[in-house]
Amino acid sequence: MRIEKDSLGEKKVPKDAYYGIQSLRGKENFQISDLKEPAAFIYAFVKIKKAAALVNVELEVLDEKRSKAIVKAADEVLSGKYLDEFVIDVFQAGAGTSFNMNVNEVLANRANEILGGKKGIYQYVHPNDHVNMAQSTNDAFPTAMRLSTLALHAVATQALDQLIQSLRKKGKAFLPIATTARTHLQDAVPLRLGQVFEAYAVMLEKTKARLETAKQVLHEINLGATAAGTGMNSHPHYAKKMAETLSQLTGFSLVNPKNFVEIAQSTADFAHYSSALKNLALDITKLANDLRLLSSGPRTGLSEIKLPAVQPGSSIMPGKVNPVIAECTNMVCYQVIGCDAAVSYMSQAAQLQLNVMMPGIIFNLLFSLKIMTNMMTMLSERCVTGITANETQCRKYFEESLGLATALNPVIGYSRAAEVVKEAVRTETSILKMIEQKKILTKKEIETYLSIERLTQPGILKKST
Repeated sequence: MRIEKDSLGEKKVPKDAYYGIQSLRGKENFQISDLKEPAAFIYAFVKIKKAAALVNVELEVLDEKRSKAIVKAADEVLSGKYLDEFVIDVFQAGAGTSFNMNVNEVLANRANEILGGKKGIYQYVHPNDHVNMAQSTNDAFPTAMRLSTLALHAVATQALDQLIQSLRKKGKAFLPIATTARTHLQDAVPLRLGQVFEAYAVMLEKTKARLETAKQVLHEINLGATAAGTGMNSHPHYAKKMAETLSQLTGFSLVNPKNFVEIAQSTADFAHYSSALKNLALDITKLANDLRLLSSGPRTGLSEIKLPAVQPGSSIMPGKVNPVIAECTNMVCYQVIGCDAAVSYMSQAAQLQLNVMMPGIIFNLLFSLKIMTNMMTMLSERCVTGITANETQCRKYFEESLGLATALNPVIGYSRAAEVVKEAVRTETSILKMIEQKKILTKKEIETYLSIERLTQPGILKKST
């Protein structure tokens, strides 16, 4: 062990630890979940510290020797080293002070080693004075929130694009297959199975566009705001240069906000993005529910499609296969909906110049992005790609659907068409056979006017006279 001191006194810190006394206090205080910040958030935070070291030396408020040591330490962490040194639970001190100091201490201790010093003796580089120079938790933590969300957003949209492409491919493959639509869970008008899957693809494309729009505001970063948005203890050019430097380090087009006081106290940008992510979960829930319905059976359900079998479905019923990928998809979506509710409550909990609930907000947001990304990849690769159509069953539904009578409206009128439906139900006869029996249309007219091509696109049926 080694002895370290802070404003509250002394504590023993593990000798080999790169974290220090303030990290240890946070680790001991917040033994809540055993969950630690994900690598994306750690990397975002470390990039901020690296950028600050580069900018502060350029502005001549930090010497080059210390700057280079901090940058080298940051690069080592960004290469994947020392990740187990970030020991703070995701449920921690308000605003994320514990985690900020954890980053400061890890980088300071490693920078001191680089300069020939020892861990715990901040002879050359101090966690607060040098690594945290011109920063506050109140501007560093929300900036890391923005950077990590943008990073995981890029991965999530790749998975979403893959899912959209898989659905569109099925839409093209299933386009010739006739079936019936259902509204109110009752038979409706004829429909192509391919139109069903193309509609799913378009639905997710629209949701992706909304998510991309919500992402835009996250490019505003408040580094330079320091504690309350006033910029106290930072160089007048620091904020602008930090946005430029971090843009180069991350590849994101980052800008300063119009008002630093506002962005320091409001987490509305995160609530907005979380809501858009929740809406994506709502759409995918609808998709998963439909896949479960359409594949229900195989003998006593709809059985229009067959989902790929990925595992046995029952411990007691031999041969049973369940739609487990769609079921898992539903669970993930419901979890994301719950996370969004947590983000909403935490976002409204701000007081005066700061929202101290930021650690909870970013945990829920990054967790949602992670499980949504993995779920969409799973749904695409282990389910949608392997879906096959039960063409015989689909054709049966098309031919027997009472919705075919809708096409008779321009021919015989709504009232008479309704009578045809009633008699078809009473006699358990298909609409097509009833039309032929009643001599409403000839066989040739049925083939011409009630073909799947005519019934699944705009047009008005008119009987020849």
